[in-house]
Amino acid sequence: MAMNLRLRDDQTEALKQRAEQEGTSMHALLLKAVDDYLARTAQEAIVRKTAREQAAKWHELMERLK
Repeated sequence: MAMNLRLRDDQTEALKQRAEQEGTSMHALLLKAVDDYLARTAQEAIVRKTAREQAAKWHELMERLK
């Protein structure tokens, strides 16, 4: 899927510099950033879901132990 991404001038310059430092393209860096973000937020969602489930499961016991 093609899309346009509008970056501020400072973002473009920082991305360009980082790409040069890493010997890669700005496009490749942006794809990696998107992949990293999606993986991180997916993991965070799993942790939140598990925490809610465990809190519900042990709520009664925790109340009794107060």
